Amino acid sequence: MSLPRGIDDIPTIVDWSQTSLYVSLFSIAASPLLWNLIGRNEYKNRTLTKLIGARTACFILGVSIFLAGLLRDVLYRIALHDQPRYPLPYEIQAILAWIIFGAGNFLVVSAYFQLGFWGTFCGDYFSILQEKRVTGFPFSILDNPMYFGAEMCFVGAALWYERPAGLLVALYVHLTYAVALRFEGPFTAMVYANHKSPGIQKHE
Repeated sequence: MSLPRGIDDIPTIVDWSQTSLYVSLFSIAASPLLWNLIGRNEYKNRTLTKLIGARTACFILGVSIFLAGLLRDVLYRIALHDQPRYPLPYEIQAILAWIIFGAGNFLVVSAYFQLGFWGTFCGDYFSILQEKRVTGFPFSILDNPMYFGAEMCFVGAALWYERPAGLLVALYVHLTYAVALRFEGPFTAMVYANHKSPGIQKHE
């Protein structure tokens, strides 16, 4: 099967009739939307903190975000399998997929070890703040390595399963995260700017 050429071939590489595609797109957008809404409400109203304490509430939210990410990945793979496949020469496909997917996961994991659980999973919304700004790798080369790493994983999976539609989904992921960062970045800066004494705040 020859590779598609030109914009006129886009309908042949994406099966827009597959419900799994839209479910996947919804799951991708839902996670950052929900954790931003919950986090902002928590910072303003302390709804969960008043009920169960800041660290317990943040832990539950963090686990929920992690599980939602796993579900998002499963739904993405289901969507890929429902899309048209365009075989590539095995060596090219395998090498590119492993390099991109591996590098993406490396960025995500290394960023997690720099931030820790609270820094990764919205601790700032619960006033559980870092002692100082994290500048070690991968933050020394990227401002948002977790988001960028996740985007790379979507690209790597699209190449591994040989689904061009996955590359369009990866672009959608990039745009979704770009929008999320326009809200998260200034909000996080405001949280730290309004915090009077440096150091991690302990809320039990």
